[in-house]
Amino acid sequence: MKKLLALLLAAVMTLALAACGGGNAGNAGSAGADAGSNAGSSAPEDGGDAAAYLVGICQYAPHPALDAATRGFKDALNELLPGQVEIDEQNAAGDSPTCATIANGFVSANVDLIMANATAPLQAAAAATTDIPVLGTSITEYGVALGIDNFSGTVGSNVSGTSDLAPLEQQAAMVQEWFPDARNVGLLYCSGEPNSKYQVDTVQGYLEELGYACTQYPFADTNDMASVTQTAAGSSDVIYVPTDNTVANNTGVVDNICRPLGIPIIAGEEGICGGCGVATLSISYYDIGYKTGEMAAKILTGEADISTMPIEYAPQFTKKYNETICSGLGLAPLEGYEPIAPAE
Repeated sequence: MKKLLALLLAAVMTLALAACGGGNAGNAGSAGADAGSNAGSSAPEDGGDAAAYLVGICQYAPHPALDAATRGFKDALNELLPGQVEIDEQNAAGDSPTCATIANGFVSANVDLIMANATAPLQAAAAATTDIPVLGTSITEYGVALGIDNFSGTVGSNVSGTSDLAPLEQQAAMVQEWFPDARNVGLLYCSGEPNSKYQVDTVQGYLEELGYACTQYPFADTNDMASVTQTAAGSSDVIYVPTDNTVANNTGVVDNICRPLGIPIIAGEEGICGGCGVATLSISYYDIGYKTGEMAAKILTGEADISTMPIEYAPQFTKKYNETICSGLGLAPLEGYEPIAPAE
């Protein structure tokens, strides 16, 4: 009888343990499903509770300057709001309509803030929402980008951010500093980028005051970029390129045409200069991205109202030269210029 009771008790305990095991297996399956639903987004780094804020990043194209700005932005948020921000990072691969698709997706997802890296993403985000805060970076001139006449430095709506504008008069002076005997300056840029047109028009005015004859060479996109560059190189003593995203993403095309012909290029930013230029007046895109992240943290936490935040600018500018291209063109670096560090 005792043996029978013992066997019955053992059977009951076995069934109970099996039921517990089955319950744990079900929970594990549910956790796996939840993890799969989070794919495609950047979760809080501390692995704790759900993030308090959702931030969307739209970067126009993959190139060193914009990459550095995005990296600085994310670093600032992770340092100032650790574990509190989930980031949805998207890249439009240089296609403006894709910027609009990304921006509208952020609005549908009801993100807390949009970071727009370059002019096309800023325009798309500003068109997509008047409620969600939009911070731009790598924008040369916000008045031009947003069609604001007599821009005062503060947009006054749901848009603010940082600018990558280096003093254009100083950039024109660099042409004279490096090539005082040149006569004809070609200005090469993408006609689809309004801030490129703004820079070229402004620099041309300064160059003409210095006595240079200037000709603009706009190209529509990468399809006619090489042919327009060839024309510019054949008619210019030196070429100026602004902070143009299309050129930045295709510096090899420009370099392969201009360097063999002995035509030097003064560039509007370090990434372009590193790919095809002789010299530039450089800013740190990482720093302006980081500043944008600081602005974002203040907006997300309610410390600042974006409608009252003025556009922020790079704190310092550095004269730099491309050692490889200067050597290839037989140019000695000028005093006061630093060499551009080789790409990692």
